[in-house]
Amino acid sequence: MYRVGLNTAITLYRKSKRTIKTTEFDTVQFKIKAEDYDDTEEQQLKLLYSAVHQLNDIEKALVFLYLEDKNYKEISETMGITEVNARVKMNRVKTKLRTILNP
Repeated sequence: MYRVGLNTAITLYRKSKRTIKTTEFDTVQFKIKAEDYDDTEEQQLKLLYSAVHQLNDIEKALVFLYLEDKNYKEISETMGITEVNARVKMNRVKTKLRTILNP
């Protein structure tokens, strides 16, 4: 008798896990208001990408790997250069981007 009760409880539990709980779309309240939106970060990203567009292909690859939070060891292995060379090139690209963004 115990085994029958246990199996019934397990079956009911499994069935309840399969059902998807939904809410009505009308009851959901959106918390983001139109006046709270600030597009300064979006404009800064557009400026950065337009500045990166002016770089040559190797410098672009270096910047995009850097923006993906790759460390210099991974960047150097990907590009086929030494780690020290990757650091030097990245510093030169950063100064080049500074001059492009702040003439």
